[in-house]
Amino acid sequence: MEGTEEKPVVRLVSGRSTREPDIVSVEAALSMAVSFPEMDEQSLGLTMRTPGQDEQLILGYLHSEGIIDSIEHVTEVNATEDTITAHLTEAANFEPNEHVRRSTITSSCGICGKDSISNLLHVHGPPLSESFKVNQQDVSNAVTNLGTHQNAFKLTGGTHACARVLPGGAVIDAHEDIGRHNAMDKLIGNAVKFGQTPIKEEMVVVSGRASFELVQKALRAGFPVFISVGAPSSLAVDLANEHGMTLISFAAETRMTVFSGSGRVEIPQSAGYSARP
Repeated sequence: MEGTEEKPVVRLVSGRSTREPDIVSVEAALSMAVSFPEMDEQSLGLTMRTPGQDEQLILGYLHSEGIIDSIEHVTEVNATEDTITAHLTEAANFEPNEHVRRSTITSSCGICGKDSISNLLHVHGPPLSESFKVNQQDVSNAVTNLGTHQNAFKLTGGTHACARVLPGGAVIDAHEDIGRHNAMDKLIGNAVKFGQTPIKEEMVVVSGRASFELVQKALRAGFPVFISVGAPSSLAVDLANEHGMTLISFAAETRMTVFSGSGRVEIPQSAGYSARP
């Protein structure tokens, strides 16, 4: 399967050992760069990712960073096995001092290499839909359906996943990567590629925790509802509250916790989960 490879292992179970292959997620470096009119090619640094869908990855990254708003800001994307360059139009908002990273973006960090935190807390995204509503069954369906798209995780246990989900819980697009921020960039980048941003009447569901960087990317794309299987961070909750996003965490078949934006959640009086405004 793409994005995975076999490694020889020694397995010990109940005091007995066997030698056999096991499957692991691939982690490999990708050098990202942009070409901007009247400017030399600018490196965006290295990111550690699971190979595959690199075009979506850089498009989603550029969108999340505020460099592009749509595919109209990109003339072409050139890629090799370990490098990728996006050619931008003059309408793109590329500022080298702000956007060039100073270190490798690891698979566990989406904001590593930033020199300043001044712009991290202020997201300029589209207005979030106020009419969009979800209920507990929608959230349960979203989490269950995400699991059916986690093929690499089923083999390796080492990838993160995220998905675009319609009302009712149907998944319309899903992506996996060893890095949670990469999976989100691939998801959003695919929407950018096909002219589907801003996103308005959908949920985004992630297989792990709700971190600040993931909430930031989702806000920039226009998702009114963010669902995580794991816990949120304090900054993720603060950011969601600041921008009026509905943040639902600890989502499972029979439970969920609403940390912000409870006005979009249909909460029956007898519901057995907690809601936080």
